Amino acid sequence: MAALLVSERSRFALIGRSGGAIVNGVPDQEGRMSEKPPLAQSILTGLSGRCPRCRKGHLFSGFLSLRKQCEACGLDYAFADAGDGPAIFVILIAGFIVVGAALIVEFKYQPPFWLHAVLWGPLILVVTLAPLRLLKGLLIVLQYHHRAAEGRLESKSEP
Repeated sequence: MAALLVSERSRFALIGRSGGAIVNGVPDQEGRMSEKPPLAQSILTGLSGRCPRCRKGHLFSGFLSLRKQCEACGLDYAFADAGDGPAIFVILIAGFIVVGAALIVEFKYQPPFWLHAVLWGPLILVVTLAPLRLLKGLLIVLQYHHRAAEGRLESKSEP
């Protein structure tokens, strides 16, 4: 018989064991199984740079370097591999913003080239560095949320 305990609105429902079988979820700090949080909550957790399991510990020890594990719940971050995903998203978003703005300014005002350098240099730094950490945290938390892992081929055993 599964027990459903609902606490604060910001927390999600905790589900106990049902007939010895573990209910779909992840263990919380007390060892109970907890229901997977909604996707919107996972997205906010990733954007804030918090642990995907407890949402209290920090993901990062520096600007982009991950901690070895969560200081609150002890989750090992070895599973986390955002790869080049955050950089690709940042390049596409920043390119759209900066190139679009530069083209509009060029065709509308036709400023000298030195003014282009003064305008777009700092903007490039802002629109590339600001979202990089946010997107890396988001991709890591979504990887945990969806239980994404490397693909592995099963070897067929001979009868």
